[in-house]
Amino acid sequence: QVQLVESGGGLVQAGGSLRLSCAASLLTFSRYSMGWFRQAPGKEREFVAAISGNSASTYYKDSVKGRCTISRDNAKNTVYLQMNSLKPEDTAVYYCAARWGVAVTTLTYNYWGQGTQVTVSS
Repeated sequence: QVQLVESGGGLVQAGGSLRLSCAASLLTFSRYSMGWFRQAPGKEREFVAAISGNSASTYYKDSVKGRCTISRDNAKNTVYLQMNSLKPEDTAVYYCAARWGVAVTTLTYNYWGQGTQVTVSS
């Protein structure tokens, strides 16, 4: 059974930083594109960032460009999301997801984690 386990969320003041991690129990992790999504209360889940299997391509939501960096370590089956200059509007549950094949910005990922809460206070 595939598991994606997020960690690193928490409460941070505006302007602060967090590094989210997602450990995946995928045998062929490097063949999966990985994505980060978020869902705020009362809102739909939205794309944040994605990375291709070999890290050659990365994609970001416009509002997080320059503040967030997605990366992965295929030897550790782990994907990261470094978030800097956090804003209250970044508050949400953050989910990682795995997709066989190319990275996309839509919700069409094969596997999802349970999410980790990020709360940014003003």
